[in-house]
Amino acid sequence: MTRVDDAESTVGRSPLSLLARPLRPYADIFRIPGAWRFSVAGLIGRMPMSMFGLGTVLLISASTGRYGMAGAVSAAGSLTYAFSSPLTARLADSRGQRPVLLVTLAVFAAATAALIAAVLLKAPTWVFFAPGAIAGGSMPSLSAMVRVRWSVLLAGSPRLHAAFSFESVADEFCFIVGPAAVTLLATEVFPAAGVGVAALLCLAGTLWFAAERRTEPPPARRAPMPRGVHRGAAAPGLFVLLGAMFVSIDLSTISFAQHFGHKPLAGFILGTYALGSATGGFWYGSRQWRSSVQNRFAVALTLTVIGVATFWAQPNLVTLTCCIYVCGLTIAPTLIAGFSLLEAQAQPGRSTEAMAWLSSGIGVGLAGGSSVVGFILDAHGPRVGYAFAASCGAASAAICLLGLRRLRVDPAQATDQG
Repeated sequence: MTRVDDAESTVGRSPLSLLARPLRPYADIFRIPGAWRFSVAGLIGRMPMSMFGLGTVLLISASTGRYGMAGAVSAAGSLTYAFSSPLTARLADSRGQRPVLLVTLAVFAAATAALIAAVLLKAPTWVFFAPGAIAGGSMPSLSAMVRVRWSVLLAGSPRLHAAFSFESVADEFCFIVGPAAVTLLATEVFPAAGVGVAALLCLAGTLWFAAERRTEPPPARRAPMPRGVHRGAAAPGLFVLLGAMFVSIDLSTISFAQHFGHKPLAGFILGTYALGSATGGFWYGSRQWRSSVQNRFAVALTLTVIGVATFWAQPNLVTLTCCIYVCGLTIAPTLIAGFSLLEAQAQPGRSTEAMAWLSSGIGVGLAGGSSVVGFILDAHGPRVGYAFAASCGAASAAICLLGLRRLRVDPAQATDQG
């Protein structure tokens, strides 16, 4: 990845001005009226994406003592989300974000309450699947909707690169705070507290986001789905495997921490992984790039997988925490480039749907991966779980590198070019 060097000399500049320089692209985008409000609301409303699946696993495993069953229920929610998010995104494009969000939010809240009740009342385990699947499928897809608002506000502007980068950092903030919070709530307060708090945050943030009508994109006339959205950066196999890698890391880390007698620290370790990703995303977004977005995507993905391949060999929680931070630095740049490729390929009026395919592919991977790795952990322990995560990542990188030519987009369309 090649950075564009600034021609301005730094001689004579104060240290404070040099430190403030990386913040300028982000300061510029938040000068837009209403931008900070919908962005903060979206951040609060999408906290459950880092809390709900993990909270479900902790809730059910505390009640049944079975990671495999807990992972299967979590997988059902991830799978329904993967299939429903492009459909709800299509409705948001054609009918507006607000009505779609209010309906899905009501269903999500009711299904979450039903899931918690079923577990606390010791219902048969098969009962958990219906509310778990409905809650996952109806979780508001704010990540794509926030990015679409930025796309409309900054259409044709190089500042869109900074906006997408900021939202990826915001995503990682969710994964810094979310896993630690849900683990502490579920293990130290009450098993259902993690899922319950996640639902309340979703309710508050989504209602605030829906109330921000000033920046809501107008409904668009429906257009045929662009062929490019179904190839290259949105290749289902690539992101399915990437999702399986992420969830395998999450569950293996919980098992690894439990093996050493410090299960509550799992959330902190996963938060450190997300902190590394946020650091990398912040740095990536503060710079402009000369290399193509598809090449940056391939390099960042490959580096991510190389880092994951070291997790299985870590001797203790201290070395894992240090390693996981460094290895997280390339995650956000990978996802930023992925969203940028999708945005560049989307036809007018289909941006939400186009970008939802990335989350959809990862969601399928989360579903399959959480189910498989749950049984791996029950049978073989966390090190084999980490090895499974590395194999999923390696397969994802191989698909990307073998199909690199199909990732190409028109440079004039690639807003991530800066």
